[in-house]
Amino acid sequence: MDLSGLKTIRIAACDMNGQMRGKRLPAGMAAKLDSGAARMPISTLNVDLWGCDVEDNPLVFETGDADGVMLPTERGAVPMPWLKSASALVPMAMYWEDGSAFLGDPRHVLADVLSRYAERGWTVVAATEMEFSLLDDSGLRPSPPIDPQTGRELDQQSVLSVAELDAFDDFFTDLYDGAEMMGIPAQSAISEAGLGQFEINLNHQEAMRAADDAWLFKALVKGLARKHGFAATFMAKPYPQEAGNGMHVHFSVEDKDGSNVFDNGGDTGSDLLMHAVAGCLAAMPASSLIFAPHGNSYDRLVPGAHAPVSAAWAYENRTAAIRIPGGSPKARRIEHRVAGGDINPYLMLATVLGSALAGIEDQMQPPAPSEGNIYEIKGLPQLAADWETAINWFESDPLIARVLPELAIRNLVMTKRQELKGFAERPRESHWLSWLEAV
Repeated sequence: MDLSGLKTIRIAACDMNGQMRGKRLPAGMAAKLDSGAARMPISTLNVDLWGCDVEDNPLVFETGDADGVMLPTERGAVPMPWLKSASALVPMAMYWEDGSAFLGDPRHVLADVLSRYAERGWTVVAATEMEFSLLDDSGLRPSPPIDPQTGRELDQQSVLSVAELDAFDDFFTDLYDGAEMMGIPAQSAISEAGLGQFEINLNHQEAMRAADDAWLFKALVKGLARKHGFAATFMAKPYPQEAGNGMHVHFSVEDKDGSNVFDNGGDTGSDLLMHAVAGCLAAMPASSLIFAPHGNSYDRLVPGAHAPVSAAWAYENRTAAIRIPGGSPKARRIEHRVAGGDINPYLMLATVLGSALAGIEDQMQPPAPSEGNIYEIKGLPQLAADWETAINWFESDPLIARVLPELAIRNLVMTKRQELKGFAERPRESHWLSWLEAV
């Protein structure tokens, strides 16, 4: 992106909750970013949902809350079309003073997992399906948005309604234009099962680029919604009685020749596909905190509510946590359907891909694929039933310790325990305001 003519830029890295943490700078400083001129306290990426320091954070005591060095990522500068004044966002990553990656930075966590694939000569290709809700947040509780055509509040579900998409055409036109400007490959848009709920698919990309795009897309959606006079949220469950927001991820693995290692020429997929499925299933219960990182997330994880609650896999079955879509064998892939829309895309992809790789390394074997309505099958391993249980499982699980860096596990657990305490001290009826735009 050409930064000439801009007065200011933003630099930002991703914290444990997926929020952007950074600075507004004069545009003239852009030329100095590659030299490490931008610095922030290492602990910045380990604050809680409200931006408060984590109490008794060992990072502070061990380093004296030292600064980390911020360097631009390979993603490069992108425009910020939701702002009135022209500006650019430069995505950054955090490094220690000696130049080593700070593994409390979620982007570095994903890079660490992807490096293990690269050691095998493999490249991971991924795509995301992003669900979000448009709403009116002017009252004491979230309400459906006002239909721009009728001036009345939306009052019913409208699955796959073209009319509902067209009612918000100005917003979606700006959204697609903004995505194109930012280099985000937005594909099809549909109205989903919930009130004011929509889904946009992002095209297959190399996995790090897919995570970058998901992170940036959330900022774009929320920023443009405000520009159009309403709010947008990726909260897992904005309304108790409506479908929640998910974020499905599809991924495949290519070898040095560009061949899909999950393809065996038939419908079942290769042995490597089976091992990867088994690894994802083995890690799934203890990964609940990654897929459902907030208290509100567990309102979505209930049987029959369009979100998987058990570790099961199947071919072409949307009630399964792991779905193997049909189609050409060359496109054989895994669809991981557990995550809510409120996740950190870097940590989510790191966990899914790290779990799949562990399955491949150990040649794990999955159980037989499930059939029928998986919500009705008894005896399957279950995801955590609540936030506190998820934190405890995540902290102590040996497979999680193998998949993710120790520092990332420790920092996320500290952050979530502080948030759990913070929400307990706040009136329940106001909790939604904390999650509205933060996730």
